[in-house]
Amino acid sequence: MTKVTSLVLRRMRVPLLVLIATYSISILGFVLIPGIDENGQRWHMNFFDAIYFVSYMATTIGFGELPQPFSVAQRMWATATIYLSVVGWVYAIGSILALVQNSMLKRAIEEGRFTRSVSKLTENFYMICGYGETARLLVHSLNSRGFRTVVIDKNSDRIDELLMAEIPQFVPALLADASNSNVLIEAGLFHENCKGVVALTDSDHVNLKIAITCRLLNKTVSVICRSESLDTEANMRSFRTDYIINPFESFASRLAMALHSPSSYLINQWLTGVPGTRLLDPVTPPRGLWLLCGYGRFGKAVHRFLTFEGVTTRIIESDHELTNPPEGSIKGRGTEAVTLRNAGIADAVGIVAGTDNDTNNLSIIYTAKEQNEEVFTVARQNYGGNEKLFQNASLDIVMEPSDIIAHEILSVILAPLLATFLQQAKTHGNQWACELISRMIAIVGETTPDTWGIEINKEEAPAVFNALQQGQEVLVGDLNKNHLDRQKKLQVMVLMISRVDEEIESGYRLITLPDEDFQLKPGDQILFCSREGERNEISWVLNNRNALHYVQTGEQVSEAWIWRMLSGWKSEVNA
Repeated sequence: MTKVTSLVLRRMRVPLLVLIATYSISILGFVLIPGIDENGQRWHMNFFDAIYFVSYMATTIGFGELPQPFSVAQRMWATATIYLSVVGWVYAIGSILALVQNSMLKRAIEEGRFTRSVSKLTENFYMICGYGETARLLVHSLNSRGFRTVVIDKNSDRIDELLMAEIPQFVPALLADASNSNVLIEAGLFHENCKGVVALTDSDHVNLKIAITCRLLNKTVSVICRSESLDTEANMRSFRTDYIINPFESFASRLAMALHSPSSYLINQWLTGVPGTRLLDPVTPPRGLWLLCGYGRFGKAVHRFLTFEGVTTRIIESDHELTNPPEGSIKGRGTEAVTLRNAGIADAVGIVAGTDNDTNNLSIIYTAKEQNEEVFTVARQNYGGNEKLFQNASLDIVMEPSDIIAHEILSVILAPLLATFLQQAKTHGNQWACELISRMIAIVGETTPDTWGIEINKEEAPAVFNALQQGQEVLVGDLNKNHLDRQKKLQVMVLMISRVDEEIESGYRLITLPDEDFQLKPGDQILFCSREGERNEISWVLNNRNALHYVQTGEQVSEAWIWRMLSGWKSEVNA
């Protein structure tokens, strides 16, 4: 029995019993009370006639007395049953109206509709827990790339916003608490097409509970969690959460990277950006004294990474008792000119406005610029609706947590090897990164590249896989050729190949930026970088054996029987 049926029967039990009792008593009375026909003979109404008469009498329709004119006793009973049935129907109708307006019934109907929608999904999908600014970006980006999503949020306004959003494919949404294990199961935790659960709620505790629930109930599903606390992050790692994204730690590490390797920072920003958008300009933060306004979780992360880079920092914090900043910190918000002067804004080379208030952050930057026009500015944007304000503030770097999280999750989902490649890029140094940037610009132009990954197997690259199984050689350069004109190079490059190697402790050997004559093997995982739209061109070579044969040999092959017959006849003539 469904929740809706159970709830209706439970709430309508008494009204239905009242109606049944009313009809039963009325019918029985008409059967037992005798009437007098036109000949003066006594007669009794049968059950069929009694049911028929009571049915239209109780609903106040009224057709008349049957099968004979009523006696006084019958008319008195009819009068009594009219009032009795009207009271019963009023009570029943009132109960029905109350039930229709009942929030529990509405929720049960929505849950039933949601569960049916999820069960009918035939494509791979990701479960998104929490529909804030980050999830909004993520759902739209995944949907535009053909990935289905399922959303859970306990805020009705957010669910209504999702339902009214212009999204190409329907997104099943449920108003519920994602920390409830039964809700996760209803949302498809055990569904065969559920590829991952993304916990993006505003509470680290709820995200942790979601991670634990998924790990205990379904160990095969991938779990991606947002965390803004190092303690929660460590707890998530203890439960082997696949990916943990801390926006404060991520940004702080990127800022530190920009200090010692600007090119590596630029590669990171480009490869995790939205494909098709304009490339970001190079950013080179100066070394010297930096002022950090706000010593919360974000300020602590920035302070730790900058200190590790050997950069001198000075903290400006209004609540020393709560945040416990290091000795020598300045007390104040940073919005006051006197506070910035006391902190040494005139000698500072950079300032980070990292409070949780966008108005204060903009005020800090404006006040700092008035006293030092050359200072490098970094500001934290907490609310996505303030994007225009921060764009017009002439900031060098804007830190938006929702944007950072969404881009990192997209990189994990769309190209799992990308995170590994970015870690490898950090170890190669700034010169290597500069050369890579030059190659990327030559390929993708002035727009952010599209990055994705495939594995050489029967499902993702059947043509290449079958060729390798038959002993043929397939090179990296073969994948970069146009399937219609092999002399034309595609605007694509292979960033990295991950190959199974049992002799290595990790089990995988990583080959970054392989040459075009590098030979592929079955099971290789390849990370591509290309201009938007080139992915479809490569899919021809990966999936079509004739296209692969052409880019390798230059010979056109058709599987149509007429073409094969003509080709055979031509060969005989030439012979």
